Amino acid sequence: MLRTHTCGELNEADNAKQVTLCGWVARRRDHGKLIFVDIRDRTGFTQIVFIPKESGEAYKLAQDLRNEFVIKLNGVVNRRPVGTINKKLATGEIEVLAKELEILNPSLNPPFEIEDETDITEELRLKYRYLDLRRKRVFNNLALRSNLYKIIRAYLGNNNFLECETPILTKSTPEGARDYLVPSRVNIGQFFALPQSPQLFKQILMVAGVERYYQIAKCFRDEDLRADRQPEFTQLDIEMSFINEEDIFSLTESLMQLILKELKNINIKIPFVRISYKEAMEKYKTDKPDLRDELKNDFVFCWIVDFPLFKYNEEEKRWDSEHHPFTAPAEEDVENLEKNPEKVKSRSYDLVLNGMELGSGSVRIYRRELQQKIFNIIGIGEEEASKRFGFLLEAFQFGAPPHGGVAFGLDRLLAILSGENSIREVITFPKTSATFCPLTSAPSDVEDKQLAELGITIKKGPSAIRVKD
Repeated sequence: MLRTHTCGELNEADNAKQVTLCGWVARRRDHGKLIFVDIRDRTGFTQIVFIPKESGEAYKLAQDLRNEFVIKLNGVVNRRPVGTINKKLATGEIEVLAKELEILNPSLNPPFEIEDETDITEELRLKYRYLDLRRKRVFNNLALRSNLYKIIRAYLGNNNFLECETPILTKSTPEGARDYLVPSRVNIGQFFALPQSPQLFKQILMVAGVERYYQIAKCFRDEDLRADRQPEFTQLDIEMSFINEEDIFSLTESLMQLILKELKNINIKIPFVRISYKEAMEKYKTDKPDLRDELKNDFVFCWIVDFPLFKYNEEEKRWDSEHHPFTAPAEEDVENLEKNPEKVKSRSYDLVLNGMELGSGSVRIYRRELQQKIFNIIGIGEEEASKRFGFLLEAFQFGAPPHGGVAFGLDRLLAILSGENSIREVITFPKTSATFCPLTSAPSDVEDKQLAELGITIKKGPSAIRVKD
C-alpha cells in the first residue's frame, strides 16, 4: 500500500507516529511561514501542517498545491495546540507535521466546488460525475447502497435462497412498458430485448426446482422519466416455491425490519398494515397511501391486497391484466373468469412505503390450462401465446410447482432511506430526465459500418429506423 493510514482514522492515540497518507487536497491555507493543507479520502479529512525548518523541500512543494491535487506525504502525528482542536472532525484532535511530499497528479481547477452544499445544475454535476461523487453526501449514498446489498445478501443467504443471474439479452414480451431493443447481427431483422424484469426466468427457475431464488437485478424500461424512474434501474427479485401470500409477507417484513434497524437504527413493528385495494381507493383515493400522519413513524409500510385481476381498456375495448398476465386469480373467483372478469380478484400485492410503491408481487399461475385461459381473456390467442411465451407454457407441462414472488425497487428504497427526492441521487451514473448521460454523451450516433452489419438504415422523419429486407 502507498499509505499507512487513511485520512479519517488518526486520533490522539496516534501521537508521535510516523505515517504516510494519500488523498486529494480539499483546501490549502498559506499563513506565511506555515502552510495548512486538508487532505481528503473516502474516510474523511486530516490537517497537514508544513513548516519551513521541519518540512524542508516539502514546504516549498506545498506552495504549488491546489484543490483536488492528488498527493502522498510522510509525516509525524502531533496533538493540536490548545484552542485549535476541531471537534467537528473525527481527526480534529491531531495534525500531521509533513516531512516529505509527492504530487502524484495535479488537477485542473474543478468546474464546481467539491462541497456538500453547492449551487450547481444537475447536468453539470452529471457531466463531471467523477467530481460530484467526491462530495460526502453523494458518496454516502453509494456507501448506503453497498451496505444495503450486504444486508440483503446475508439475510436471504441465511434463509436458504440461491442468488441466480438471468439473461440481459432476452425476448421481447409485453410487460406494461416499451422494451429496449437490441438488433442481432447474426440474425438480421431480429431483435433481443433488455429485460423489464426477470419475471419469466424466475418462474422457469421454480420449475427447475431451485425453490428459493433471489437476484439484485438490472431492469430496463423505455418510458418517460420522472423523479422515481430511470431507463435502467435495480430491483431485488425474489421467487419461492410451495408458498402462499403469508410466506411472502413474513419474509419481506422481516427483511425490511432488519434493513431499517441496520441502516437507520430505527425499530419498526411487524406485521405491516394490510389494506384492500377497494378500501385504499375509497378512503385514500390512491393505491399508494401515505400513513405517516395516521400512524409506526417516519417510515410506514403497508400492503395493498385484493387487486382486481383485470382492468378494462376503453380505447381497445378489451380486458388487460392489472399487474401482469402471470398473476393467479383468487381461488374463489376462478369460476367468474370468463363470464364476469370484472369481479375476479387477484392474488397480487403491493408494498407501499411513505406513499411510494416500493414493490409488487403475486402468487403465480403454474398450470398451462389456467395460463392459457388468462391469455384468451386479454386477447392473446394460442398461436400468439406460443410465439411469445411458448418456453414458459411448455415448462408448465413438466411438473411446475405452486410458486410466487415479489420484487422491490432498490433505488426507490435508497432514496427514501437517504432522504433524497430523486432516485438519480442514489444511482452511481444516472441519466437525466431526458434519458441522456452528460458524462458519456449517450445515446449517440454510431458509424454507418456498424449499422450496415446490423442491416439497419436510418432515415429522417417520424419513423427514423428501418431494417433492410
